Amino acid sequence: MLPENSPLASLSLGALDCRMGPVYLNFRGPLVMLNKPQGLPVTGKSGELTLLSVLPELSQSLGLGEQELQVVRASGKESSGLVLLSSCPQTASRLQKFFTHSQRAQRPTATYCAVTNGIPTASEGKIQAALKLEHIDGVNLTVPVKAPSRKDILQGVKKTLSHFRVVATGSGCALVQLQPLTVFSSQLQVHMVLQLCPVLGDHTYSARVGTVLGQRFLLPAESTKPQRQVLDEALLRRLHLTPSQAAQLPLHLHLHRLLLPGTRARDTPIELLAPLPPYFSRTLQCLGLRLQ
Repeated sequence: MLPENSPLASLSLGALDCRMGPVYLNFRGPLVMLNKPQGLPVTGKSGELTLLSVLPELSQSLGLGEQELQVVRASGKESSGLVLLSSCPQTASRLQKFFTHSQRAQRPTATYCAVTNGIPTASEGKIQAALKLEHIDGVNLTVPVKAPSRKDILQGVKKTLSHFRVVATGSGCALVQLQPLTVFSSQLQVHMVLQLCPVLGDHTYSARVGTVLGQRFLLPAESTKPQRQVLDEALLRRLHLTPSQAAQLPLHLHLHRLLLPGTRARDTPIELLAPLPPYFSRTLQCLGLRLQ
């Protein structure tokens, strides 16, 4: 049992879910799966509460002794879901090579669940976009780049790709499974904005989607400042939220499933699952959506 004043103790009481403890999958060294809460960053400034800041204490609580845990795969700060840790450098290296090889072969290994404000036109497909990071009003934001040149690519523009599949729809919203095949900051949020269906609780990029006479359109990313997501009255009633409560709604983007390599090359991949957070499940219930 961790002491009550421990930062990890407060997380483990509902925020950080160490569901499986050490997981042995015939790798060299233990793997640990965590269900990370939304808003917890992996890294940060000295003194801030981050995933990395609690790893030494987590290692001790799991009886790993001098072995240091390192992050193999993790959802970003604003999203919730799976975090995969390992205390064995060889295991971590093997997994990283598996993820890299799968990405190059365009085989998705990570599946996110998202609730979107709006329903994509197609029930499934690919989203491709060139993205770059741009410093706007003191904040680093991800911005799409149309027809990037070779010079743009050399200067940090990256071509990104995600698969999407609509699982269920209701009340003008959709439950969508997203599988990124590239890695870029806020990739999935921006990809859904480009579909005119921002993720529920996206208070950074949703303002880029405008509406006139019920028709949605994209606003210029460079000149559209982040602002709290605005939901229509019908959706607020369905979610039982006031406008001020909706302004605090967490991002509904959750790393739900992760595939790991089997012990032998021809083995079926091992599947890890992270349950949805309570607020996510509540939203699905309010909207009549169901994760199959």
